[in-house]
Amino acid sequence: MTEFTIRPARADELAAIGALISNSFDHLAADAYLVPVPEDRERIMADFFTLETEYAFSHGKVEVVDHPDGGYAAAAVWYDRVSPLPEFPGYMDRLTELAGDHLDRFGALGELFEKNHPSEQHWHLQFLAVRPSEQGHGLGGKLMKNVHDILDAQGLPAYLEATNENNVRLYRRYGYTDMDPFEINLPDGTPFYRMWRPAS
Repeated sequence: MTEFTIRPARADELAAIGALISNSFDHLAADAYLVPVPEDRERIMADFFTLETEYAFSHGKVEVVDHPDGGYAAAAVWYDRVSPLPEFPGYMDRLTELAGDHLDRFGALGELFEKNHPSEQHWHLQFLAVRPSEQGHGLGGKLMKNVHDILDAQGLPAYLEATNENNVRLYRRYGYTDMDPFEINLPDGTPFYRMWRPAS
């Protein structure tokens, strides 16, 4: 059985990690809402996930599991929300450029998340992505536990927005509980599910 090892990402890997996340999330309803043109979706979303991962690289933690055949088997992108996040210089300019005609949809996503984000100190699991061929082998759980152990030692909680009911069941297994409100929705009704892992 292949042994997978977690390691911190390097700055020169962030675009490739964004591409992994886009590929892993391509089936999600939220991605279809953000970029309703299928032939453009994976490319635009890769640029968006790269932008977000760059921010987390500076103000959080980005970890990967290498795939023995090259590239990555999985990645986790975390924001440190113990202190307020500083402004990301040039973020809106880059988002405007990459989103193009879909900018209003990305704006709706940002407003939804900002409005419903908890105010308590915590770490935010922004993205947990596993290469489709490696899903179901426990890599996501391994990536989560690697940071959960650190947070537990520091007495810090974690937060995330799950994208579907299958993911909700996964996160519950790793100590996340449903928040109130639990379900929040994009303008077309696509849901996200707010979940909180208390400090241990």
